[in-house]
Amino acid sequence: MDPLLHLPPLREVIADHGLDARKRLGQHFLLDINLTRRIARAAAPLAGGTVIEVGPGPGGLTRALLLEGADRVVAVELDPRAIAALAPLQEAAGGRLTLVEADALSVDLAALGPPPRRIVANLPYNVSTALLVRWLHRADDIADMVLMFQKEVAERLVAVPRTKDYGRLSVLTQHVCSVSRLFDIAPSAFVPPPKVVSTVVRLTPRLRDQRAPDLAPLERLTAAAFGQRRKMLRSSLAGAFADPTAVLGGLGLAATARAEELSVADFTRLAEIDK
Repeated sequence: MDPLLHLPPLREVIADHGLDARKRLGQHFLLDINLTRRIARAAAPLAGGTVIEVGPGPGGLTRALLLEGADRVVAVELDPRAIAALAPLQEAAGGRLTLVEADALSVDLAALGPPPRRIVANLPYNVSTALLVRWLHRADDIADMVLMFQKEVAERLVAVPRTKDYGRLSVLTQHVCSVSRLFDIAPSAFVPPPKVVSTVVRLTPRLRDQRAPDLAPLERLTAAAFGQRRKMLRSSLAGAFADPTAVLGGLGLAATARAEELSVADFTRLAEIDK
């Protein structure tokens, strides 16, 4: 029988290693094997290449990824307590699990293993947006991502123009990736329960010729536009262009429009000028 099925329950692992969830690390552990395997199946196919998990904690999703057929899982974990707690799982995985004690915000994805690289993670809430933006800049290194966010963040990822959730993160994410919401997970599924619903999202980087090779101009432009989203673009983009009204007019865009009225394609065209 698979050694993975003989591992102790996750609650026992947490107790044995003093792995209480810490707020400063954004930890909320998902222990239900049915839910973790559902996430793992959503990321299929897992065979071949490298599956990268960030913030495995006691290893609930890690177990699921291995049980669902991942050939190589690289788990990046900042908390040394979790590294110790994951040691028995690493042994049971028979060489298919590598543990990396590091801050995911500073890890080179390409160095973690051969492509195709898939990121599958229940992201720590406190760094989820920063991690995503970092990965958008490195889309060439990623085949796809199945990630869990707070529901309010997920709604921003898929938001369309002229809605309250549409903003900088919407534009950056949708320019780089096709995005789809998969399913929600209730707070009661976690230990400790967060105050919000969580949502699992799939992000697949677009082909290279369908996105900007350098995301920095689009990042600067959306920061300026949405940083003052109540202002008209002729004012909010004054720091980006010497004559915003002329630039916007040249693209057929109204200088009196506000950031939320522009499409992702509109922002992309503006970023081409801002290079």
